[in-house]
Order: sequence, then structure tokens, then C-alpha cells
Amino acid sequence: MQPLAGQDLSHTQPRAMHWLATATAISAVVAAASFVQPPDATATTPGQARTGHTAAPDPREVTFPIECGPERVDVVKKASGDLDGDGTTETVAVARCHSGFGTPPSGVYVLAQPSDPEAAPRIVATLVEPAQKLSVQRLALGEGGITAELLGYSTLDVPRCCPDVHKSVKWQWKGGKFVRSELPAAMSTERA
Repeated sequence: MQPLAGQDLSHTQPRAMHWLATATAISAVVAAASFVQPPDATATTPGQARTGHTAAPDPREVTFPIECGPERVDVVKKASGDLDGDGTTETVAVARCHSGFGTPPSGVYVLAQPSDPEAAPRIVATLVEPAQKLSVQRLALGEGGITAELLGYSTLDVPRCCPDVHKSVKWQWKGGKFVRSELPAAMSTERA
């Protein structure tokens, strides 16, 4: 078999040093390209807001509008996600007065990060007021909304230990606000 033209030339035989030099040159080109960016380039992904606040608001930093006398306010449930589609993360928090026994009424609040990074998260919506005398048994985010199971009392005669009203509800962001709807009767029952 006849050798190919130029096969015996040293520059046609790749060696380890040849591959190392090639890899170094490619790395230098990639690194240089990363420094060349359009003036308005940011490190956000599509749909992510450019506010710098992507962390979920911490409900422990919030002063909730609940009167508890000498008792503290407890955050008993929380969930975080982008609730209004603006690319930032909000937190839904269920807060109530601390109690050694029983179930005090709950408040359900939506929290957002403030524009000032040094400030505490702010309450942007109240979904359930403690004055409604409801407790939240379950809270979840998903399918474009917030779902919860609310427990309450049909009359003042019902013992406070035993809620007789059970409702499954959902809040969705529509028209610039959270709109509440009841879930189907199969998921929401009222017991007598």
C-alpha cells in the first residue's frame, strides 16, 4: 500500500501537545466571548423579573395585623411561588395567635419582597381575615392558584373544638387581584 502524500510529515501527526494547544485556544475564545455582551444584557431567564428579588419572602420578618394580646403570632403554614405571573416569588402565609390548645382563627396573607432590600417583606393581599373566624387545615400552590381547606362554625352554639363547616376554596390572580372561588361540592361539604 502506498503512503498518502504528506503522511510522513511531523505536522500531520497529532500529538498530545497539539490537542492541548487546540483546547487552550478554544477555551480562550469562549472566555473572551463571555465578556462581550450587549449593554442591556442581564442574568435573568425569560419570564423572570429584573427586580433582583427572586428569593421567597420570609414570613418570620413580617408584622401581621393580628391582635393576640400577650401571645405571639405563629406562622403555621406557608407556601411560595410566582402567584401573579410577574416572575418574582411571593409567599402565602397562614398566621394565627399562639395557643397551647384549641385552634384560634387564622389569617391568610400574600407576601412580596419590598423594593428596598433592607426592608421587611410586605403584605400585598389578605385572603382570609382572622375576624372571619376560620381555620386553615390545608394550604397548597399549583395549577395557577392557591388552594386551601377552610374550617369554621355554622352558629355560635357549635363547640369551638368541632368545626362543622368545611370549604375547599381556590384563589387565582385575575384582573390585578386574587379572586376566590369555591371548589366543587365533592371537595367541599358542610356537616350538620
